[in-house]
Amino acid sequence: MRGMILAGGMGTRLHPVTKVVTKQLLPVYDKPMIYYPLSTLMLAGIKDILIICKPEDELLFKKLLGTGQDIGINLQYKVQFNPNGIAESFILGEDFIGDDDVCLILGDNIFYGHDLPLLLQKGVSKIENRGGAVIFGYHVNNPQDYGVVKCNKKGRVINIEEKPKRPKTNCAAVGLYMYDNSVVEVAKTIKPSARGEVEITAVNNDYVKNKNIELVKLGRGYTWFDMGSSDSFLNASNYVQTIQKRQGLKISCIEETSYNMNFINTIQLEQVANTIKNQDYKNYLLDIIRGDA
Repeated sequence: MRGMILAGGMGTRLHPVTKVVTKQLLPVYDKPMIYYPLSTLMLAGIKDILIICKPEDELLFKKLLGTGQDIGINLQYKVQFNPNGIAESFILGEDFIGDDDVCLILGDNIFYGHDLPLLLQKGVSKIENRGGAVIFGYHVNNPQDYGVVKCNKKGRVINIEEKPKRPKTNCAAVGLYMYDNSVVEVAKTIKPSARGEVEITAVNNDYVKNKNIELVKLGRGYTWFDMGSSDSFLNASNYVQTIQKRQGLKISCIEETSYNMNFINTIQLEQVANTIKNQDYKNYLLDIIRGDA
């Protein structure tokens, strides 16, 4: 399975900050936002990843992350000139996806939880073995702001409605989606919505129609942040700070994730650590090698 991070968009709700830099490069406590979705894909065991971004941001992402070789992954980049909807990612990434299955994560989403790697890897296995789609849901108190998932009594997804005025459930579809290879052709058939976007909800409902989609609920013990506003940005940063200060363990440290996933070895992790000028971050990575973290 290949991975894609959608890191485009205008970030208008964060203006004036995002008038000069994309929000995915802004810090969420001690790391750039892009580290969090990147780490999530890596926890799923995905090493080939495409970052979709605005033309003015491509060089900045490349300066930050490069090819990913130093942390044992393969990063590629694709420019999205206009934000035409989440599902356009599959059309833009068609050549990158090739004959593989694909996992798409939104660049402003943070996921955290003890069994998250297991949950993600089960989703990947499901797609590889049976095809179809896997989406992830989270109970929220403001479902009208999201795509809302409705299931029947057997737990099968029967409908997904985009930002309904009267939501039928409190289950929001989060910004993490896994699909078989047919998603590229499905996306091509989707007509733009009233707001002019190729909607991810329309793609998901195509899989619903074919009864080939599974919902994985992120229940108690999991955290999800969608950082589209100043408040949610601050909340996410405070959450990361609280957990890290309490435990002394970092959230979505891509170097640590790579090491734990066996993408790189001890020597490679030490080499990466020695390139980092932030002494605290460097020492954290060196402590991992010594077995102290």
